Amino acid sequence: MFLTISMTGTTEKPATDLGFLLHKHPGRTQAFATSHGTAHVFYPEATDQRCTAALLLEVDPVALVRHGRGKGRGGAPDAALAQYVNDRPYAASSLLAVALSGVFRTALKGRCAARPELPGQARPLRIEIPVLPARGGADLVRRLFGPLGWDSVETTPIALDERFPAWGDSRYLRLVLEGELRLEDALRQLYVLLPVLDDSKHYWVAPDEVDKLLRAGDGWLAAHPEHALITARYLARHKRLTQSAMERLELARLAEADGSEAEELDNAVGEAAAGPDGEPRERSVPLAVRRRDAVLAALREAGAARVLDLGCGEGQLVQALLRDPAFTEIVGVDVSVRALTTASRRLRPERMGERQSSRVRLLQGSLAYTDKRLAGYDAAVLSEVIEHLDLPRLPALEYAVFGSARPRTVLVTTPNVEYNVRWELLPAGRVRHRDHRFEWTREEFRAWADRVAARHGYARPARALPVGRGLPGQGGRGLRTHPRP
Repeated sequence: MFLTISMTGTTEKPATDLGFLLHKHPGRTQAFATSHGTAHVFYPEATDQRCTAALLLEVDPVALVRHGRGKGRGGAPDAALAQYVNDRPYAASSLLAVALSGVFRTALKGRCAARPELPGQARPLRIEIPVLPARGGADLVRRLFGPLGWDSVETTPIALDERFPAWGDSRYLRLVLEGELRLEDALRQLYVLLPVLDDSKHYWVAPDEVDKLLRAGDGWLAAHPEHALITARYLARHKRLTQSAMERLELARLAEADGSEAEELDNAVGEAAAGPDGEPRERSVPLAVRRRDAVLAALREAGAARVLDLGCGEGQLVQALLRDPAFTEIVGVDVSVRALTTASRRLRPERMGERQSSRVRLLQGSLAYTDKRLAGYDAAVLSEVIEHLDLPRLPALEYAVFGSARPRTVLVTTPNVEYNVRWELLPAGRVRHRDHRFEWTREEFRAWADRVAARHGYARPARALPVGRGLPGQGGRGLRTHPRP
């Protein structure tokens, strides 16, 4: 199993910088023990103009059977091959990817203690893999490497037997990649895509493989046109792990588009209050119950059967809607993966009957962007959502909900800042929750609701309902309904 990495250079930027980047001296031959054999690193050439590092992996077939998965997918990808006679010692696979990550660990992390400026530089690279298994053929290889910045992706089919041309080509090919990239990026791409093209792994796929995939795919996987195929194959088509990885990739994509960190978007699960013993416990929030009851009553009055819960958080409202058979289709939407995971655990769809589970779906999505999946519903609920958006982003939500999705009725609840004086421990001028970007007075809420209704063709003035015990001059929680005429 063989791979070469070549770099071209000049007197000012010598190609031998490759030795610093790989943390392997061009004048030495080194060997590294792996769980399935021995990896050798050596340099066939090392000049200022061109430097080539070679990684040769000698696979021990006995160790592969002892420590690996044996026959079938992983140990030998074809059932006709025996445990000790297979392509593993020759064709690039997850064995080479694991050796790559172990031998070139420092380079994969983008670190170089001797020359810290080097990892951030894009350099002319040529990577050659003489024998690459490609389940999907040369077209798939080009689809996987083409969008990643390579100037050239050259694939040469390998015949089954050169003495018998009529037998045709094998599923193996020779791959040559050329382009100006950071070495770190090139290695991380290979680490992910080698087992993807082989469509097999020599070890059992565990939950930590999701973290490995996302670390290696950081910066390129979320935006890759084939990210779904890459994720499924890398995780051996493990349904639960693939779903988890896809949700986290979508969160990363939305965060990048939003110009923020993923952790900032994934904030819909609040921190539990601590009990007397210091253990977390759920807070008692009777106002939340009254708010849900008011929303449910308004939905029933509107005759809604198909309902969107936009910004569904931990799924309390979705759960309440599911208890009422009048609501035939319920869709919870949130940008937070943690919130959707919590909501799924709350709903326990795996314990529902087929008819019940068919009524509910949980979707990941940002309300700042239009989404065709949300069009055509009877009603949409934005309960305690808008105050979590920066005011300049509010028009984007308005268009996504009222202009694009256009449900027949929209219900919005938001805190009433005039009621904050009842919070004895809340300093003056402070909002109730650290993630609230604003809190409106009743008049500000009324003006916003009427303005949005007028702009998007909904009935106005919007109907207002207080939630909770209102006090003179302070009011309660705000609920506004926007039916289309």
